[in-house]
Amino acid sequence: MHNVAITGTGVFTPSQTITNDELVAAFNSYADLWNAENADAIAAGTVEARPYSSSDFIVAASGIERRYVLDKEGVLDPTRMFPKLEKRADDQPGYMAEIGVDAAQKALSAAGVNAADIDLVICAASNMERAYPAIAVEIQQLLGAGGFAFDMNVACSSATFGIQTAADMIRAGSIRRALVINPEICSAHLEWRDRDCHFIFGDVATATLLERDEDLTGPHFKVLSTRCATQFSNNIRNNNGYLRRTQDAMEDRRDMQFMQNGRKVFKEVLPLVSAHIADHMAEENVAPDDLRRLWLHQANKTMNDYIGKKVLGRTPSPDEQPNILQDYANTSSAGSIIAFSKHSSDLTPGDKGLICSFGAGYSVGSVIVERA
Repeated sequence: MHNVAITGTGVFTPSQTITNDELVAAFNSYADLWNAENADAIAAGTVEARPYSSSDFIVAASGIERRYVLDKEGVLDPTRMFPKLEKRADDQPGYMAEIGVDAAQKALSAAGVNAADIDLVICAASNMERAYPAIAVEIQQLLGAGGFAFDMNVACSSATFGIQTAADMIRAGSIRRALVINPEICSAHLEWRDRDCHFIFGDVATATLLERDEDLTGPHFKVLSTRCATQFSNNIRNNNGYLRRTQDAMEDRRDMQFMQNGRKVFKEVLPLVSAHIADHMAEENVAPDDLRRLWLHQANKTMNDYIGKKVLGRTPSPDEQPNILQDYANTSSAGSIIAFSKHSSDLTPGDKGLICSFGAGYSVGSVIVERA
């Protein structure tokens, strides 16, 4: 059985940002328009007025201060409140493929590896631009990669599930090198008109390059162990699927975007993830003091603080558990990889860390690594 290493990562960051203040101004303008249009029903008590949002509310609820998006104009238009992306012809690169290729090329460059030497491309993301052909196969073609490719969707856990899948194939000897790519255009499946969640997501793409570690001489991270788990729940859900057209109407229903029962998610996911990490560490004889760093899913600062304290038995320092969500917001599967990419180069040989992502499903995946 072959050993596995992470030899490179890459991050594509959109050029446009939306601050909380910008987002709140747009949302509150939308609320004013909606309340004016529904004034009679509000006065009659048959519907409730849409309340305002605020930057203080967003920071207190999530720790998020801004987010990157592919298109801010459409999101900030109170009469629209979703991205405005031009339709592309079939012979043009798709949006997910385009940003995924950018991240992949950065990962390849970091490792000094040619795309032609890649045996596997996995596009692991929380939503797909289309059903088929697979986004991963398009990325494979655009990169000039060899081997084969396929898509994977395990919501916010897609990156770590993809890493385990690729690592297992490398261990077994069926491939030598793999790219796990996470192009997340979350702005397109977020309901920006819902005060409870309008601030949560941002857009980004990440890529992780995995290789056999026998012949590596440059800096890399040994993949010591991977572990994944799922447990069904409806508390995070999106019902927008291909059976939509079999129903009598094709209206843009609220449940065809991101939906969550936030309180239940907090109550159920936090102990699930904390126990998963603790069990994984125990199986590998990794004590809390052995961990130099935690790179957690970047959904919510309060959630990460809770998990970090449970795992380490104390409040983690910002150095031990770096957050990037204040700048990127929740980028679904990409968040923990952004944190790893931006906050791992200072580790020295022998330092151990743990990458963990979790979310809808429920799902949770963890990867224990060691700096070589």
